[in-house]
Amino acid sequence: MAPPVVRVGIAAVIHDPSTNKMIFGTRRGSHGSGTIQFPGGHLDMGETWFACAERETFEETGLVVKAKKLLAATNDVFEQENKHYITLFILCERVDDQEPLVLEPEKCEGWFWKSWSDVRDLMSGGSGGNGSGSGQQRGQKFFLPIMNLLRDHPDIESLM
Repeated sequence: MAPPVVRVGIAAVIHDPSTNKMIFGTRRGSHGSGTIQFPGGHLDMGETWFACAERETFEETGLVVKAKKLLAATNDVFEQENKHYITLFILCERVDDQEPLVLEPEKCEGWFWKSWSDVRDLMSGGSGGNGSGSGQQRGQKFFLPIMNLLRDHPDIESLM
């Protein structure tokens, strides 16, 4: 059996400047099931960070996005799963006004728009705003990389 390795995860932060909201989805499957995360996935051998963010977004949501910049990186140790990731958060913009589709239903329950304020409210047990996807549960759990991102960068809005 091969020893565990640190993997690189890419999270596509698809920001709509007109509403100041981003696309989030609820994960399905074994790794982080039931938690909220951005579109994204694993960096492939030889792939750039930006190409990975654009590819993963298209595969998961059908959205065509343009990766703009690296926002931040987190060191994410999933102790119960014996997994370790370095997650790169890539700021992306949509090239049109298309809405996300659930193209991998085995990996995502659905997509919705939330602001950072909505996310903080959901994390603390609030309702998470009144916009699209406001049916999320109070105290909703977030994928470890998002929790680490907000812990390490409480001023995340200033990075966008």
